[in-house]
Amino acid sequence: MEFIYQNHWEQVLDSTYKRVKDEQVAQDITQEIFISFWENRERLQIESSLAAYFQGAVKYKVINYFRSCSLKEKHQEDFALLLQDQKMPCAESPLILKDLHKEIDDALGELPEKMRLIFSMSRKQEKSVKEISAELDLSVQTVKNQISSALKVLKKKLSYLLILAICILLT
Repeated sequence: MEFIYQNHWEQVLDSTYKRVKDEQVAQDITQEIFISFWENRERLQIESSLAAYFQGAVKYKVINYFRSCSLKEKHQEDFALLLQDQKMPCAESPLILKDLHKEIDDALGELPEKMRLIFSMSRKQEKSVKEISAELDLSVQTVKNQISSALKVLKKKLSYLLILAICILLT
């Protein structure tokens, strides 16, 4: 494999670079081609030369790269439009917000009591970490850890809301 890599990597990289005009992208694609070659080495049936195989691999990887870029741009445009539409008032907005607040309150209710108290003081009462630390007689680091842990739990429990919100906004 080392012999194949040493004899072909430069041509693969050059060929890829000529198509994508970006050194880092060309290096990434080249690496992907050789990784794929290695992973599939036992199943590969190369009918012609290795050089021809690698040129075909470059062609398809570059096509996939540009297809992926095009898809990313489309998603970014859709997201920008979604954000623009979001600024327009919607008759259902108060109901959606009420449901979101309920979901958040339910998730907060599942936190351990001390963590919920610390998080509530931080976010709802807008107290600083030092104020919470002094009021509850805890170290500043303990308060920070509790807030961080609460955020991790809430992100995990509420991550579906982002997807749900996007689906609602797209309909």
